[in-house]
Amino acid sequence: MSTSKPFILFFNPVRHAKSFYAKLQEDEFFKDLRDKYKNIFAIYRASASGSVAGKFDREFIDQLPPSCRYICHNGAGYDPIDTKACANKGIIVTNAPDPVTDATADLAIFLLLGALRQLSPAMAALWKTLGLLGMGRIGRAIKARCDPFGLKTVYHNRNPLSAEQAAGTEYVSFEKLLEESDIISINVPLNANTKYLIDAAEISRMKPGVIIINTARGAIINEAAMTDALESGHIGAVGLDVYEREPEINEKLMKQPRALMVPHVGTHTTETLAKMETWAMENAWRAITDKALLSPVPEHKGLCQAQIR
Repeated sequence: MSTSKPFILFFNPVRHAKSFYAKLQEDEFFKDLRDKYKNIFAIYRASASGSVAGKFDREFIDQLPPSCRYICHNGAGYDPIDTKACANKGIIVTNAPDPVTDATADLAIFLLLGALRQLSPAMAALWKTLGLLGMGRIGRAIKARCDPFGLKTVYHNRNPLSAEQAAGTEYVSFEKLLEESDIISINVPLNANTKYLIDAAEISRMKPGVIIINTARGAIINEAAMTDALESGHIGAVGLDVYEREPEINEKLMKQPRALMVPHVGTHTTETLAKMETWAMENAWRAITDKALLSPVPEHKGLCQAQIR
């Protein structure tokens, strides 16, 4: 039986969860890897890893050594990783969905209230229905934070939630959510099915003066179409943390006084970043020690079960 230890390749330094990082070092889960990439067992990455290695696309995944079995992503959204290419190579991808919930929901509320303040108080008083496009962890947290404001909340998911999870929120069709919501919060992941989910045609179905909040991914909305509708007044205001071609932003959008924009900082609290780093490293540690992963991405849950068998 081989006594060699598996290696983890870190694409980003750990800045906050240093105690857990030190524990990994003490357990000798990884060494200096500069000349040992051919033996990596798992990769730890964060969203900022793109500036180092680019997207983890098919070309990148195909170059990984056969020893690589896991990619542990420090973040909830994992759209820069080609999960199909990973599955074809037998690599399981994990993400960190739980740690980002509260900070992202808090920022969504900040953007919602800030976008409302772009309008006159008389107009703001008319907003009554909040439409949650996606009611997972973050969507439910936003709903809970909006309840004290007396907003009626509706939601659309691929499938309705249980009564307990919905917590009194009405499930509606995608079309009805677009047509009846005064405020729309985008809370879905970016994938092939959700890119440009909100395009010019969808915007035209929305109420005049609608407010759009996006803390998910920029490319879920056609940024140019949104900017045109904001300029024409069909969209009353937007609150944005994400952009279609980050770090580039549509120049016309930058000039809009009714656009409240922050630079993709929804998870940027020290506590949240530490939890995200710990979560991703915990997934790596569980992979090495043959324990159940905290959060394999949905596309790879079947692959996990196959490996267990």
